[in-house]
Amino acid sequence: MIFGRSERGKPPVEPVTLKILVAGGFGVGKTTLVGAVSEIRPLRTEELLTEAGRPVDDTRGVEGKHTTTVAMDFGRITLREDLVLYLFGTPGQDRFWFLWDELATGALGAVVLADTRRLEDSFAAVDYFERRSIPFLVSVNCFDGAARYPSQDVRAALDLDASVPLVLCDARDRESVKEVLIGVVQHAMAYAADRRATVST
Repeated sequence: MIFGRSERGKPPVEPVTLKILVAGGFGVGKTTLVGAVSEIRPLRTEELLTEAGRPVDDTRGVEGKHTTTVAMDFGRITLREDLVLYLFGTPGQDRFWFLWDELATGALGAVVLADTRRLEDSFAAVDYFERRSIPFLVSVNCFDGAARYPSQDVRAALDLDASVPLVLCDARDRESVKEVLIGVVQHAMAYAADRRATVST
């Protein structure tokens, strides 16, 4: 499609736009994930970590991290001609969690990005989406040098419901991230269908 007109005489397609959240702990790779897949220049609200933030920002395991998201990351990806995803990366630190409710409004689903070196940092995001009945999947970001664990061990450590998908990804790799996003859309649509079926019976 070029400038709103379709090629070869086909009528223009009005894409469905869906909102997906990317959540998880501090330094887990949310900004990287959004940047790897976005077809537009991502909007980032990153600030340098400061000495004042050291008492509240736990940098164990991510000592090389020098910036942090203070509001959100935003990106866009067209999965098909008729399907566009808007990606909203949430801030990871506790003191910015008040923004999550605003970012979650209207979201189809969410990706909880996890790091096996700091798995406990994912608990808050898992709990948040469970409590609000927002469908989500967990994606383990395979950092270089991080230990690999069987999926069932990670699932047990996070106490995930059997219906919650768990996948591996490389947040730096566009194709890997696309597969994660396709997975969360499929899961969210199946979740919505199940809820409609439950209501109608």
